[in-house]
Amino acid sequence: MPITLQVVDVAFARSLCRTRLPFRFGAVTLHEAELLTCRVTVRDDAGNEAVGWSADLMPPRWFRKDTDATPQEDAAELYSSAEQAAQCYVAQPPGTVFATWRRVLAERVESQPVEQPDLLVRGFGVAIIERALLDAGCRLAQLPFAEALRADVFGFEPEQVHAQLQGWGWQADLPEPNAFTTVRHTVGMLDVLRTADLTPEHRKDDGLPQALEQDIASYGVRWFKVKVGAGVEQDCARLLDLAAFFAEQDLAPQLTLDGNEQYEDLGQLADMLDAVHEQAAGRELLSRITLIEQPLARASTFAAARHADVQRVTRFAPLIIDEADGDPKAFVRALDLGYRGVSVKNCKGVFRALCNFGVCKLDAQRFQSGEDLTNIGVLSLQQDLVTGAVLGLPHVERNGHHYFRGLDHLEPEIADAAFEAHPDLYRRLDDGAVALCIADGRIDLRSTLRAVGYGHALDNYSHSLQVAATR
Repeated sequence: MPITLQVVDVAFARSLCRTRLPFRFGAVTLHEAELLTCRVTVRDDAGNEAVGWSADLMPPRWFRKDTDATPQEDAAELYSSAEQAAQCYVAQPPGTVFATWRRVLAERVESQPVEQPDLLVRGFGVAIIERALLDAGCRLAQLPFAEALRADVFGFEPEQVHAQLQGWGWQADLPEPNAFTTVRHTVGMLDVLRTADLTPEHRKDDGLPQALEQDIASYGVRWFKVKVGAGVEQDCARLLDLAAFFAEQDLAPQLTLDGNEQYEDLGQLADMLDAVHEQAAGRELLSRITLIEQPLARASTFAAARHADVQRVTRFAPLIIDEADGDPKAFVRALDLGYRGVSVKNCKGVFRALCNFGVCKLDAQRFQSGEDLTNIGVLSLQQDLVTGAVLGLPHVERNGHHYFRGLDHLEPEIADAAFEAHPDLYRRLDDGAVALCIADGRIDLRSTLRAVGYGHALDNYSHSLQVAATR
């Protein structure tokens, strides 16, 4: 039964998080990023109040690839988007969580032309508050997220986003949430494959693996997401080196490729794949690729002329959009061009992912894929994991635990409380720090799914978060 509520207050806190390893994606090498934490207070018809939480990193040049903007300017734009979305949420009349989100999305995102370059920025602000609102709604209902969703606590109406979902029995189609999820480990462009190739000056001694060889030994990972887009020759050489590496490891992995908007057109990508395919080891590697993510710039993704060679690419693996998924109808437009999938990222919106789940149910060839955007604990990581579990995603890209050191970015008492509340999800390092627990390539989600709220048992330590601004 849907709950009607009013957004009473939205507040934010910002903190700087530094990576343990540099992470290159596309044209950007990340060394640090700001974490934005959001607190939402809501009140229901009976006057009961609840507080919900969410968080997200504000990485440079993903939400908007403006090469002239500094990381600080990117973070300021994302924070401004969250502030503007907060004003919209607070101004809404009482309604369900979904109806409130739907009105804010219409005002902040759908009111703009689909070609506008800041749609993902605008959507970021809407989505970070959406997740805190979902958390608060769960706490009013005293239910974990998966149970609250199935009980329709949020008043989910997917036909309000996609008319073709009118009459869809979404509750019957929701799978039983996955108790475990398989980790798809990111192999970034700067990542060292072999331990022997780590130079002395770049070796870390912080209790966590560094080279891909160490990741495999420590975590038991068998699924990988490989970043490409450095150029046809460089990408070809990198993939052939990976093929040799996996042979050395006696490993038969499953892979996805992420083009990070770096290819001029699909012909250029097809040329690279054909070159890899000419080598026997390359053919074996390509046979293990399950999808290819966002090879074209977001502004070019819907240009038909850039897709003349789509069949040359999709004979290797289906295509999905990620950065081009700037508005709720983007996935549907991409389907018409030969794409088959869309990324799931909480920074783009939970209801959007649920609606795309419905679009996928209309055709068995369509699918969703969990992609990370460097989620770190507690809030952004656990809420993203719950979204993937509820959608039945068999594996999700995880990289936050590799490029950042556990929960070192949080106050020690918060990290300790997270470990106590979710001992299946976290582990202790030798120095007492708390880090994500990955065993046999999987993450245990059971305590996260059981937690009253949206993916976390935050009640015992939420008072430790210092909120900097209130709207």
